[in-house]
Amino acid sequence: MDPFASSWTALLTAVADVPDEHFARPSGCTGRLVRDLVCHLIIDAQDVLITLVTPADTEPTADAATYWNLVDPPTGDDPLDALIPRLAAAYGEPRLLKFHLDDVGSAAGRAAALADPSVRVSTQDKVLTAGDYLSAYVLEWTLHHLDLIAHLPSVPGPRPEALAAARALLERIAGRPFPAAFTDTDALLIGTGRRTPTVREKNTLGAVKVPFVLG
Repeated sequence: MDPFASSWTALLTAVADVPDEHFARPSGCTGRLVRDLVCHLIIDAQDVLITLVTPADTEPTADAATYWNLVDPPTGDDPLDALIPRLAAAYGEPRLLKFHLDDVGSAAGRAAALADPSVRVSTQDKVLTAGDYLSAYVLEWTLHHLDLIAHLPSVPGPRPEALAAARALLERIAGRPFPAAFTDTDALLIGTGRRTPTVREKNTLGAVKVPFVLG
């Protein structure tokens, strides 16, 4: 459970430190502003709360890696993708977004700390242990932390242990390791299509095919 708590706490702290005037800046998520990203995190926190109180009595059908689906890059046609910018704008003031994220996010953190990692939960038509579910979210939090700071260099980034854990999980999803020469941040950004690899990096990747767009 510690990697979940560590990555989530760092992300919540980073959002709280973003100046209000920077909420209108672009994030690392294509087509989304920082305020849109924060709104998405509120929805994610709600999903964590819902899933942790949705028990399952069947055997697990997924783990932290197979929880993720490989999907096509977003086109903006998905109803939820279209809703988030409108919902974020409806908050009006960044302080309200910060307050809601802190409120729901803190509750999600407490629920995760109280969860029995061996208990089976259900989400998205999958059954997995609470421990695997929360481990999957370490990747989610770390990628979105990188999205948050993409154009905000003064905001602290993810913790090294979160980056390492997220990279390890992405490599499990990919079925092979990324080049050792890649930093954890580079592996995550290139591996998920958030940054285009240089010619040299492409050559280093060899048989590793990127990006892996996760959904």
